[in-house]
Amino acid sequence: MGFLLGKKILITGLLSDRSIAFGVAKVCKEQGAELAFTYQSDRFEQRVRDLAAKFDSKLLFKCDVTVDSDIEGLFNGIAKEWGQLDGILHSIAFVPKEGLTGSFVDNVSREVYQVSNDISSYSFLALAKYGRKLLNKSGGSLVTLSYLGGERVVTNYNMSGVAKAALEATMRYMANDLGPEGIRVNAVSAGPIKTLAASGISGFSKILDHIAKNAPLRRNITAEEVGNAVAFLFSGLASGITGEVLYVDSGYNIMGVGLDG
Repeated sequence: MGFLLGKKILITGLLSDRSIAFGVAKVCKEQGAELAFTYQSDRFEQRVRDLAAKFDSKLLFKCDVTVDSDIEGLFNGIAKEWGQLDGILHSIAFVPKEGLTGSFVDNVSREVYQVSNDISSYSFLALAKYGRKLLNKSGGSLVTLSYLGGERVVTNYNMSGVAKAALEATMRYMANDLGPEGIRVNAVSAGPIKTLAASGISGFSKILDHIAKNAPLRRNITAEEVGNAVAFLFSGLASGITGEVLYVDSGYNIMGVGLDG
């Protein structure tokens, strides 16, 4: 018997079998959870439908997180199908190309700043705003995905770093606000993984090499390892944990001076 047996969990941001969202879904399914998924637009529906089938799920909902009516419709649909939710994975981020390269000061415009924070950070709050009535009041859990670039400067991560910093602060305020309702809110700060999103970051392969040389475990992580951590946070095993950032990065976040190139 898995530790998520009978849990109903919403997975957002699933786009490929190389994504972190796929790794999370895989572990949650293995631990007994029922899964539902979102897709951004009609363009991605069939792709997500095919991926969802790998988890024996036919529950798909269109949800562009920049459109409040889409988010409201998502949870209305879940209410009809399930009536209750035990967990929500927020695995959504977007930064325009110019916000991911070169000079941060020169390249980040007002529009890039607003769009990046709206999709990458505010969307987590929006999911909580519309989904809180469905979340299990005796153990509901929201988990978002972050990265060390929200705390420290990572070359070319630029606007993504600012958006992740906003996301982590948002997570903490959400945890405080929703805690009295029995709802927990946490973040997992994952080490770099070769995903579609990561391919847009210039010099990403160098980051992977650097982590493999310098992280205490001397290797990079897998999406399934992130999935293990998220599944734990969704479960009753983490009933006393909220407002935290859990690092799954082979220990790299603890390192200081003396790093190899």
